[in-house]
Amino acid sequence: MLKNIIDENVSIDNINKPKLLDQLRSAIRTRHYSIRTEEAYIGWIKRYIFFHHKQHPNEMGEAEINKFLSHLAEKENVAASTQNQALCAIVFLYKHVLKKEVGDLDLVWAKTSQKMPVVFTREEVKKILRHLSGTYWLMAMLLYGAGLRLMECLRLRVKDIDFEYNQITVWDTKGNKDRVVPLPQTLKNHYKNI
Repeated sequence: MLKNIIDENVSIDNINKPKLLDQLRSAIRTRHYSIRTEEAYIGWIKRYIFFHHKQHPNEMGEAEINKFLSHLAEKENVAASTQNQALCAIVFLYKHVLKKEVGDLDLVWAKTSQKMPVVFTREEVKKILRHLSGTYWLMAMLLYGAGLRLMECLRLRVKDIDFEYNQITVWDTKGNKDRVVPLPQTLKNHYKNI
């Protein structure tokens, strides 16, 4: 069998080499990126490869990257942030896994949304909170009152809440940072009366 592999001009170094996506996962985990980033990057690299009919990224370069990212903007009409995430995934692959420079990209950029964010009024928030109870009410209060992201709220532990200092410590937030946020007074008063 080894003779057949050598006869087919396959390098012995490549026999035990992990697959591309496994190499990508390893590079992401080595740099301590979040699991969400890993999932997103793997998804984008798969789409990039399938877009080019399963051609290996090592055989592609600037032209193929431009074509894929421009396709996202022109044909799929993705948001600018979505296109940027795809670009980051591809650049990460080339830089940290394939050890190749991407070069200059001349692509069609997705248009940045000019919409103003929709923010609930205090009365609208009160109406929503009145329809919630138990764990759901508590989570909504933390999301709204403390400005927590959903995953930050879900990972929160009882020991992260400091009633004496009126603060919540949020660990490993976006960008692997820790932060302290104020404990909503309404939440504190609610549980003080129980």
